Amino acid sequence: MSEPRRSGEQAVLYRERLGPSLWLLVAAALCGPMAALVFTPVDPTVALIVGAAVAALIVVALVAASPVVEVGDGMLRAGRARIEVRHLGEAEGFTGEEARRKCGVELHPRAWHLIRGGIDPVVVIPLEDPDDPVPVWVVSTRTPDRLIAAIERARRGDAEPVTPRTPGRSVRRRPRGPAESGA
Repeated sequence: MSEPRRSGEQAVLYRERLGPSLWLLVAAALCGPMAALVFTPVDPTVALIVGAAVAALIVVALVAASPVVEVGDGMLRAGRARIEVRHLGEAEGFTGEEARRKCGVELHPRAWHLIRGGIDPVVVIPLEDPDDPVPVWVVSTRTPDRLIAAIERARRGDAEPVTPRTPGRSVRRRPRGPAESGA
């Protein structure tokens, strides 16, 4: 059982692992047969074992090393970096060609960025801290609207988590009862 949260603490409002795309995992798994070919002259059984181990090891390493984007406890964490949400400006989400421009030609030279290939949408978050040399954060996310909503909730101090969902699918919300609606 988890401990109840003290006043002033927030739950995790948003959490997303920026895992590798399916195509990258398939390409990584193809390293297994290549490693097996190297060991085939030694022994075919050893070659199969080495090939399977190499493929599994590379895929596991790619998944385990995937950065996490998280909003909670008054902080935005993107990979190893973190910043208090009170220092963040109005976040904007971009997809498609706009996202490619924000990650390319329009990327500020001093911007801090966590950009992942295979994850097209990005959220651009300006910083309002005059002492910070970084003017903006650019973060890849599969659900920019949810990340932006979580940042806004964290700034307001709202502890209700943003429901994670698969992009493009609707979310069913259960109707609020009298106790939940505040009536």
